[in-house]
Amino acid sequence: MEAADLFKDDCPGRQVLDHVTSRWGVLVLVALNDGPLRFHRLRDTIGGISEKMLAQNLRVLGRDGLIDRFVEPTTPPRVTYSLTPAGREAVGHLCGLMEWIARATPGVLAAQEEHDSRA
Repeated sequence: MEAADLFKDDCPGRQVLDHVTSRWGVLVLVALNDGPLRFHRLRDTIGGISEKMLAQNLRVLGRDGLIDRFVEPTTPPRVTYSLTPAGREAVGHLCGLMEWIARATPGVLAAQEEHDSRA
């Protein structure tokens, strides 16, 4: 199978791009980088995400093959989420982006302030 050309408007890879690079998609994937987590632990780790948005992102990323969902046969069932090999590969790239954002944020905020003061 040939690689996707994300610059083409009909490229199916754009949907994957949207899922992986959405605000919540990035945070869900990177939150799972240190190991499997249960739903409420994920929710508590990612400040500001609603349960509905977390559930939606877990479904989408699971469908994309980036996250595994493991259900333990207990009462009530215990559900744990973890990265697949493809998810770990994606997170390797996303962690670098997040590290850059953390380092660059003060400069970006200063640039925004300078820009806004000129307007």
